[in-house]
Amino acid sequence: MSAEMRKPREFTGKHMLVSILAFFAVVIGVNVTMATLAQKSWTGLVVENTYVASQQFNEEARKGRAQAALGWTGRLTVASGEVRYSLVDSQGKPVPLRGVKVLFRHPAYEAEDEALTLAAVPGGTPGNADAFAVRHTPRNGVWIVEIDADAGLTSPFRDVRRVMISNGALQ
Repeated sequence: MSAEMRKPREFTGKHMLVSILAFFAVVIGVNVTMATLAQKSWTGLVVENTYVASQQFNEEARKGRAQAALGWTGRLTVASGEVRYSLVDSQGKPVPLRGVKVLFRHPAYEAEDEALTLAAVPGGTPGNADAFAVRHTPRNGVWIVEIDADAGLTSPFRDVRRVMISNGALQ
């Protein structure tokens, strides 16, 4: 009878050291990965200075109420590689505009924001005589569109909306 004698495996200090180092390597690796992803994505910053923004809130609310009292409605279209905007009054008549600026803001990634300056459409079409347009195809996805239309008022007519772009067209 020859029986091999195997020495039982022992958990030594070296094994404990390797286990602790592996544990902390995983924790640190995950932390570095998450910090890197957070740094490359949206900062979460909505305003530079919340105190200053809070001081301006009442004035911005007053401007919003005054703008709503005008009864104007903005018409935004995105199709066929073109972004077009016009403004009509409460009776559906075109409001003459001097200029239109549009900012496509991505809700989560500031790096994808796109600012556009629209140009007057010569002649326009019936009902949209004061339309402004630019050749541009926004990327597919959800966008916050901020439109500043100069209608000769003390401050631009501001139109902000959340839109969905699919296959280069407004949904």
